[in-house]
Amino acid sequence: MTAQNDIIAHAVTSEFLESLKTAPINARPEGLREALIDRLSAATPVSARILQAMTRAAEGMLVAAAGLLLAVYHPGFGIDAPAGFYIPVILAVGIAFPLLSELFQLYSVAALLQPLGRMARLLTVWTLIFSAITAVAFISKSGEDYSRFWLASWYVSGIPLLIVTRAITARLTRHWNRHGKFSRHAVLVGGGDSAAKLLAALDSSATSDVSVVGIFDDRDDHRSPPRVNALPKLGTVNDLVDFVRRSRIDLLLINLPLSAETRLLEILKRLWVLPVDIRLSAYSQKLHYRPRAYSYVGNVPFLDVFDRPLTEWGKIIKAVEDKVIASLAVIALSPVMLLVALAIKLDSKGPVLFKQKRFGFNNELIEVFKFRSMYHESSDVDAARLVTKGDPRVTRIGRFLRKSSLDELPQLFNVLRGELSLVGPRPHATKAKAADKLYNDVVDGYFARHRVKPGITGWAQINGWRGETDTAEKLQRRVEHDLYYIENWSLMFDLYILWRTPIALLKTESAY
Repeated sequence: MTAQNDIIAHAVTSEFLESLKTAPINARPEGLREALIDRLSAATPVSARILQAMTRAAEGMLVAAAGLLLAVYHPGFGIDAPAGFYIPVILAVGIAFPLLSELFQLYSVAALLQPLGRMARLLTVWTLIFSAITAVAFISKSGEDYSRFWLASWYVSGIPLLIVTRAITARLTRHWNRHGKFSRHAVLVGGGDSAAKLLAALDSSATSDVSVVGIFDDRDDHRSPPRVNALPKLGTVNDLVDFVRRSRIDLLLINLPLSAETRLLEILKRLWVLPVDIRLSAYSQKLHYRPRAYSYVGNVPFLDVFDRPLTEWGKIIKAVEDKVIASLAVIALSPVMLLVALAIKLDSKGPVLFKQKRFGFNNELIEVFKFRSMYHESSDVDAARLVTKGDPRVTRIGRFLRKSSLDELPQLFNVLRGELSLVGPRPHATKAKAADKLYNDVVDGYFARHRVKPGITGWAQINGWRGETDTAEKLQRRVEHDLYYIENWSLMFDLYILWRTPIALLKTESAY
């Protein structure tokens, strides 16, 4: 077995990355890239921020639930007031505990990994909260209104509850940490001596959660060595684009001086279409900016160039939005879809549904569903030829379906499958053309619209840029609107587009 294949046996862990560094000096970059792609694409990331937020919410709800249960089921506790009388105190503790724990740094990954080392802090927070309740009750002379036995029981029972919760969280956190799921995977663009210094600085940053897995550089081995600090050069910048699309890379760290403006702009032009964070190293720059101008990986300063469009919470919010609204839409529109299916069967021979390969998120190929609007024998799977006004390939019912966009309704099932979003740039067929050229040859940076999932409707569609794209100008305008949507996404923006979509569908001049 070759050295490259030996690497594949490891998980995406520190051991795996070390094995990559110790691969033979003559190992081919292609083999190393494929080994990394296999490991990185198989790794399901866990966001440390979301884990911390979920732990905060879970602990707050658990301590509040314990207080409520003790207030409701209180045999012998001497509670004369109804349980609802205790709810303000219960809610206050449920909110105060995670907030105070955050101040005591009890939600860092280190604290979640090693709960025993932070147990004194945890008990201190819990004790401070109940001391505060006691002090407020004494000062306000409302102590007799509440059961002391209830308060003491809540305090005592809360301690083992929090210990068990922390133990379960620690077990999960250790498992994920052991498999490298908290690490953000990065690649370095640009090698040489400056890369060696940058990598050394990153390795010495104890607070860094970034694992650099390789280097990409357009320069030959004389100007950019095949290894820097034992980390291999995996190829050129063109190889990097394919590498990122096929694996889980979170961060591109560009190691170029600002003085190399032409080269820097040329590289950014190729990389900005990728759905990753792009940072420019400021580690060895002589020109210094104000501290707020920098973001940091560990203790190493970087300048933000591009951010991925959706953050961790943004992805979750958008996924919930898609699943909930699409499910309701399928239920509400199922009679309409059944009638459309029947009309298609009665109008012409062939299947009701038409399936077409299109580019999805990060240029992944997905199979999009539509109601068939063309004669079956004339179907254009690759969309190599645009549909025009009066196109003889379109059936009678198909003309109505395309004008009303009812042919798009089956894409709700693509949304439920996680391949599409309700709102986003429209997915285009692989060989779609404008002015007899492929879309990506017409518009510079066309693939930047694939940094988010495509959608059934979008900002371009409700602004009149739906239907035929027979000219470069029409496609350019559509892409401009798509990029505006990506850079300005919010839940309210999505809901506004969904609300405007039925109105936009009334304009059918460009829909054939």
